[in-house]
Amino acid sequence: MKLLDRLRRAMRARHLSPNTEAAYTGWVKRYVRFHLLRHPKDLGGQEVTTFLTALATEEGVSPSTQNQARSALLFLYREVLGKPLDNPTDVPKARGRRRIPVVLTREEVGLVLGQMEGMTGLIAACLYGSGMRLMEALELRVKDVDLERRELIIRKGKGKKDRITMVPGSLVPELTRHLEAVRALYEEELKRGGGFVPLPGALARKAPSDRRAWGWQFLFPASRSTQDPETGLRIRPHLHPSAVQRAMKRAVTASGISKRASCHTLRHSFATHLLEDGYDIRTVQELLGHTSVRTTMQYTHVLNRGALGVQSPLDRLTQPSRSNPPSPPPPRPRPPRSI
Repeated sequence: MKLLDRLRRAMRARHLSPNTEAAYTGWVKRYVRFHLLRHPKDLGGQEVTTFLTALATEEGVSPSTQNQARSALLFLYREVLGKPLDNPTDVPKARGRRRIPVVLTREEVGLVLGQMEGMTGLIAACLYGSGMRLMEALELRVKDVDLERRELIIRKGKGKKDRITMVPGSLVPELTRHLEAVRALYEEELKRGGGFVPLPGALARKAPSDRRAWGWQFLFPASRSTQDPETGLRIRPHLHPSAVQRAMKRAVTASGISKRASCHTLRHSFATHLLEDGYDIRTVQELLGHTSVRTTMQYTHVLNRGALGVQSPLDRLTQPSRSNPPSPPPPRPRPPRSI
């Protein structure tokens, strides 16, 4: 078996996400090309260190990118080649830096959403209205939406965790119309012998009829179906994330906003605006799906009240001085006593 096939097999055996699989495979390819197509089994810790150092010094990658490459190569040697590096602690690990998330004001969010329309506009409104990540929204199935209870069930979110978040009441009518349109498309495909969707894990083998079930259809389907290379069936996947990302970029540019806003910025804005409205940080933590409240605490540093809610001394210059308090108002006249 080829090296990359062994690498994919090892990652799938450990149920790593498809994004992780694609990233680790890409880093192993770059590592092999960097060392002139030498097989990694003939290389070692020194070559790994040289590669990571070149990423930082010559290509100027970010600390998180360098650490991702480091994790991919440590996984390769430990789990695939069966020869862990002698001293993995000697392999350089970049020190990450703390970043303050980009947050849009309520007015800026309104401008951006006003520039978007159609399915991508509805997805962007859901991201801001419920705090979902982009892929969490795109992977929603019809059965995960409960408009009566105004709930969305996020399954296998970041960290393989399930959670429940809310459906904004203002989006219920639009989501209802959207579901009717998706249902019409689904029934039309059923008449043509289609209606198949990809299923997670081994569900397609255990319950093959679910591949055409209404509840398993994607809430935001792609505009066209594709052929599944494994089964040969015509399936309709969910909308590709790049479609939403491009629409978001165009909307930010058209709005004249100078901030470097993306789809994930809507999630940051959701959390910040909830905290501004006085909601408990634990509630926001549950809605976002954070394991630790320390992750949610990052949004307390971008509130509109200033750093930690402290008032600047410059603002006090416009206020009356305490040494010269204003004169008290004259006393009120007492009403006459009744006899």
